[in-house]
Amino acid sequence: MRLFLLVAALAGLALPAGWALPAAAQQLADAKADLIVASPAFAAGSGPRLVIDGGHHNFHTEGGRFAPFAAVVRNDGFQVSGSTTPLTAGSLKDIKVLVIANALDASNDNGAWTLPTPSALKPEEIAAVKAWVEGGGGLLLIADHMPFAGAAQDLAQAFGFSFSNGFVQRDPPQGPDIFSKADGTLKADIVTKDIHALRTFTGSAFTAPAGARPILVLPKGYVSRETKVAWEFDHDTTVVDVEGRLQGAVMAVGKGRIAVFGEAAMFSAQVAGPEKKRMGFNAPDAPGNKPFLLNLVRWLAGALPAS
Repeated sequence: MRLFLLVAALAGLALPAGWALPAAAQQLADAKADLIVASPAFAAGSGPRLVIDGGHHNFHTEGGRFAPFAAVVRNDGFQVSGSTTPLTAGSLKDIKVLVIANALDASNDNGAWTLPTPSALKPEEIAAVKAWVEGGGGLLLIADHMPFAGAAQDLAQAFGFSFSNGFVQRDPPQGPDIFSKADGTLKADIVTKDIHALRTFTGSAFTAPAGARPILVLPKGYVSRETKVAWEFDHDTTVVDVEGRLQGAVMAVGKGRIAVFGEAAMFSAQVAGPEKKRMGFNAPDAPGNKPFLLNLVRWLAGALPAS
């Protein structure tokens, strides 16, 4: 995901060829996106309950930038809603799939994204979510580039995952980020059946525990730029080689399942900037993204085999 914010001037820094600085523009849900599901998994409104978290200063919510996500899943028959309540055993009780996308602590809600990055969830919420997954829930945890990756770190680590709180790009930045089965960066799995390639849009990298199944594997040439302030890159920015780290993985946890991804736009459909550039499953080079979204939520709900 590219957050289209102003970037501080890079004093004395020669940018690599192909570097694209974000424009000062807004990301909005694409009102013209194709939201049709040709073969729904469930009769309309009869499927499992899926809730998109909106109670943690989320950049992506059910009625906002993840509205296309919600519409596609609703058209697949899921009962979809947003929630702004704390995550407790009681609030999670009747939910089958929980989506937490780009959550933040209140201190980061004003766009002043500087280190340190506090956890978006309180310890008691993390404990409640973990117990709920172990009991049979399906969690889709999405944490984009800094500061979202840092804000999700405590929740991710409760399941054995660890995010790199930076900006993942090719070095030098160039072209779209395409993961394909042909080159081994998109792994064969029940959730990638009939999917040949996926596109992501910047995001973060993470490592996974031994029990996880890699889905998106970062190839040689990718780095994570670990900035102190979001979008401010200079000679002092730490650059970490992330070859072999992941942008997507799935794992069974007790009776439940978890999917972790380091990029959010791939699951929605947005337009950005004055030119209304399409970002997400509406992008012309992302035909596999929408069917993958359906595979993934069906898997999290238990409608597809565990492996």
